[in-house]
Amino acid sequence: MVSQITRGIKISVLTTFEGTYFKNHKIHFAFSYEITIENHSKDSVQLTSRHWDIFDSLNDVETVDGEGVIGKKPVLKPGELHSYSSGCLLLSPFGSMRGYFNMVNFTTTRSFKVIVPSFRLSAPFALN
Repeated sequence: MVSQITRGIKISVLTTFEGTYFKNHKIHFAFSYEITIENHSKDSVQLTSRHWDIFDSLNDVETVDGEGVIGKKPVLKPGELHSYSSGCLLLSPFGSMRGYFNMVNFTTTRSFKVIVPSFRLSAPFALN
């Protein structure tokens, strides 16, 4: 698990290799990840959007931007947390992801970015 705190918001990531399958005559490596967002600040905040850069060992990069996370824009009061699971497909057994969440502080009404620490995606059978 990797974790990072930005402006009182702690992001923790846990990854799992889910398996392989064929799609469009190519093998794909499926990974899931669980993100936990903890509000350690004194203000209520809301996650409004996300940005991901997804890398694989074949030098493919996919960028994903979108509203909220899995269709939600969670509001976290001080001391609260929000967890969700998602996933991605790679064309290689190794990769990584990094990104950030755009959030709004309800006290100051200011927007700010919360960094999601870079995390590895690796199939255990490919490790030596």
